[in-house]
Amino acid sequence: MPVIVLAPHDALFEKTALNMQEVKARHGPILLVSDEDRLSAASHGVQATLRMPSGGGVFQPILYAITMQYLAYHTAVAKGADVNQSRNFAKSVTVE
Repeated sequence: MPVIVLAPHDALFEKTALNMQEVKARHGPILLVSDEDRLSAASHGVQATLRMPSGGGVFQPILYAITMQYLAYHTAVAKGADVNQSRNFAKSVTVE
């Protein structure tokens, strides 16, 4: 199962890199999503990388969320799922 690692420039980057090393040790494929500086530091041994813009400040979480939504959309389309009619959506909204 591929692992998507979001590694923004923040205080938890080193812990995220250690978690990535654990996945690599178990031969798990990794998609690393980070800025250019972090990609050069941590991209050894990952299957694929996705470069995000550097900086971002308070908007950085929004940029990462938009990127993940875009990835989820295209993954669903590639799998043939109907992205406009989510399974069990009405049930999860109406059940308390």
